[in-house]
Amino acid sequence: MLNRLLTLILKELRLSLRDPQSRRILILPVILQLAVFPFAATLEVKNSTLAILNQDQGAASRELVHRLAIARAFPTLLTVSSQAQLTRAIDEQRALLAIEFPADFSRELAASRPAPLLAIADGRRSNSAQIALGYAEAIVQTYADELGAARGVVPASRIVVRNAYNPNLDYQWFMLPVLVAVITTIGSLIVTALSIAREREQGTFDQLLVSPLTPGLIMVGKTVPAILIALAQATIIALAAVFIYRVPLLGSVPLLYACMTCYALSLAGFGLFISSLCQTQQQAFLGVFTFTVPAITLSGFVAPVENMPPLFRGIAWVDPLSHFIVIVKGIFLKGYDVALVWPDLWPLMLTAGVTMSAAYWMFRRRIA
Repeated sequence: MLNRLLTLILKELRLSLRDPQSRRILILPVILQLAVFPFAATLEVKNSTLAILNQDQGAASRELVHRLAIARAFPTLLTVSSQAQLTRAIDEQRALLAIEFPADFSRELAASRPAPLLAIADGRRSNSAQIALGYAEAIVQTYADELGAARGVVPASRIVVRNAYNPNLDYQWFMLPVLVAVITTIGSLIVTALSIAREREQGTFDQLLVSPLTPGLIMVGKTVPAILIALAQATIIALAAVFIYRVPLLGSVPLLYACMTCYALSLAGFGLFISSLCQTQQQAFLGVFTFTVPAITLSGFVAPVENMPPLFRGIAWVDPLSHFIVIVKGIFLKGYDVALVWPDLWPLMLTAGVTMSAAYWMFRRRIA
């Protein structure tokens, strides 16, 4: 029986890797996402344009304009001469942020009086604008503190921020562990979703049913190759993250692979369920797409799960990706051990048991 099961597993691996189209589906997403996502999918604000309306032209305003100009977020400075031009720069999206210096700015600072600035952010790009505004506020606050220290004025209490687990706020440290989860999702779902549908499309499904293997062993033979391929894809991403992008891996490697296996198993159940419902590979692809987009949206990768309505938070709890993202980021950046992983690991194991059971039931029902 073990030899028969091994033969089926090897056959599935050969079928998945022999076809050029299947190879492209399994290999190209890994390469493209590894090359593109760490640089393109970022919330950092760089290479933005800052519009300046300086009605003061005093020493303090010139110094602040200089400090804003050398900031990495604002390599392009757009100087305007009127409020109409300032408004037009925002309206035409030629500037992400605009700052207006009033005519008495330097004089008020020299007299140790408050000197407010007007900042206009492009609300159509709210996230980037808020981040850019935070950069500008930090520059202005630093300059105000230096002026106060030079005059012997003790600054008011301030919150000192220290970024735990990612001190430099390197967005690649966040993106690449998440990419391990996303790639594992694609590998597990595609291989399992195409497996039974491919057998039906090629006319070999009946031959598989009359083989000495039971339906349960057939499902095992369809599941193991998907898990192996998903682990291989995730390994490529993890190695690139550690050795190319220098993302720290503080946790246990065996624990990471154990969690990846549980996660791939839970996704394999979804993939086999989809495959049992589909007659063709095209239908299976559509089923994978229908599952993957909501799964990523509700996982916490796009927006925090805590910000979602209660109904969607409940759906997100069933989403395996929402748990695995927490696990993989925790193992990479926080050095999670088994005790810290367990609150998110047992839902994966429960999901794997439920989805595999549902897929087995559907498979038996469709062949009855």
